[in-house]
Amino acid sequence: MPVLLVAMVVGLVIGILQTATSIQEQTLVFIPKILAVFLLLFLLGPWMFGHVGEFAKYLFGNLASLVP
Repeated sequence: MPVLLVAMVVGLVIGILQTATSIQEQTLVFIPKILAVFLLLFLLGPWMFGHVGEFAKYLFGNLASLVP
């Protein structure tokens, strides 16, 4: 969710700037959005993957009780 939110906000800001300046280049949104997503994954990646790892450990540890 945080990655999608950042991509959406960056796309919205660049879209507003494009509208205000009348620059209608489609590739202009791509680079800032990719850089923002990579930066966010670099900063929040360990935290997000730590939660995913803990969830996977829980699922595999309790697999017998979760399957009917």
